Amino acid sequence: MAHSHGGHGHSHDDNHHSGHDHGGAGHSHGHGADRKALAVVFALTTSFVAAEVVGGLITGSLALLADAGHMASDSASLGLALFAVWIAGRPATPNRSFGYKRAEILAALANGVTLVAISIWIFYEAIRRFSDPPEILGGWMLLIAVLGLLVNVAGAVILSRSGGESLNVQGALRHVMADVMGSVGAIAASLIIIFTGWSYADPIISVLIAVLVLGSSWKLLRDSTSVLLEGAPRSVDVNEVGRKMVGVEGVEEVHDLHVWEITSGFPALAAHVLVGQNEDCHERRREVEKVLYREFGLEHTTLQVDHVGDHEAEGEGRRLKFLPEIKKRDAR
Repeated sequence: MAHSHGGHGHSHDDNHHSGHDHGGAGHSHGHGADRKALAVVFALTTSFVAAEVVGGLITGSLALLADAGHMASDSASLGLALFAVWIAGRPATPNRSFGYKRAEILAALANGVTLVAISIWIFYEAIRRFSDPPEILGGWMLLIAVLGLLVNVAGAVILSRSGGESLNVQGALRHVMADVMGSVGAIAASLIIIFTGWSYADPIISVLIAVLVLGSSWKLLRDSTSVLLEGAPRSVDVNEVGRKMVGVEGVEEVHDLHVWEITSGFPALAAHVLVGQNEDCHERRREVEKVLYREFGLEHTTLQVDHVGDHEAEGEGRRLKFLPEIKKRDAR
């Protein structure tokens, strides 16, 4: 069995060959840039929450209180995201060989859940206010909503320019973008109230904000749970990966093919590859690795390479039949 770790080979016998390409070990999510962006937005958001809560109570606006509640959750979520970036940067250990990179995914999942909870609260408050709409001070509501919009737009620009691809940063950005929508809705409601006196505009626009927030939370929940459930990246067609692998000269069959994400932007692959009896297992493995990187950007790959005859002599019982199994004839 031969193991290749970053170009160093150790041969143990002549029949079975495993290759481990850990090109992803140097994988970086730009933790420094992410941390700085999250810290600045955290400071901006936290500093404005108290003012908006007071403003919402004084003016009686649910739209402002909804936006303030969402911004308060943003502060907590941004704090959680900062913590996740810090812990994800900790080095790997023998018992945690991938380190703590999935802490960011857990933070993204938590952000998605809080977005749903906030939306439910806004729905509840809006329904209650339809039956008993309070008097709302439109002028003060407009002023506070405009200030909130400026803070939220600044936060969204900072996060989007950080270049962070992690679900953690994307989750924080979705929170802030939902705040932008909340501020725009509060401005619209305040203008309607100022010029028409129609107080129902406040709960109606609050419901619209809640619907938009729910929509933004769906993708975050979907993507974070996919990573936690070891799903393949949405950009990777696993069957196509198998076909490309078996299309390499000398490769006869690929099975037990797994493609998953360790964290967002860090895909990994493991597979059992069978090559012709007279093929060089090491050379075929290197060719397959080149194809995986060139076609799919897969750097972190673990390949076990065997000769067809040797594998058949050992029996078929150890195969996981429910996983993709592609033979040379199937790829034609």
